Amino acid sequence: MLAAASLFIGHGVAHAQEATEEPAQGPGPNVKYVVTSDYPVGFDVNYLVHQPPSKEAYNADAYAFLVKDRVNSPWEFATTLEDPQWAIINVSAAAHAMQGPPNAHCEIWVDGQLAVENTGPYTAICQLSRW
Repeated sequence: MLAAASLFIGHGVAHAQEATEEPAQGPGPNVKYVVTSDYPVGFDVNYLVHQPPSKEAYNADAYAFLVKDRVNSPWEFATTLEDPQWAIINVSAAAHAMQGPPNAHCEIWVDGQLAVENTGPYTAICQLSRW
């Protein structure tokens, strides 16, 4: 996981590295979030790093399980979730004058296999089946 942390770029570096240094929740699949775009741009991202025990627990305090950060693309983050079907990432960028849409692209990888990907002009959401 520390190798993945070295790939972080921008303001999300310190926060993301802290998240990768926390103890894993136990044995389980490795989940990796990836954000790319047509050109380097800053994105607001929300992504799950700690698996909630239930949707009720998540709804009661989402930020106990999510990280909200500002990162520059390209960006990656790896975590361990007992059930990778909880994985979710929301990516959004503001419009930039004199530039076209950055074409936000997100991916979720589970155990080295691409599980889901999505692209949008300014926003992209990738999520697995628990959502």
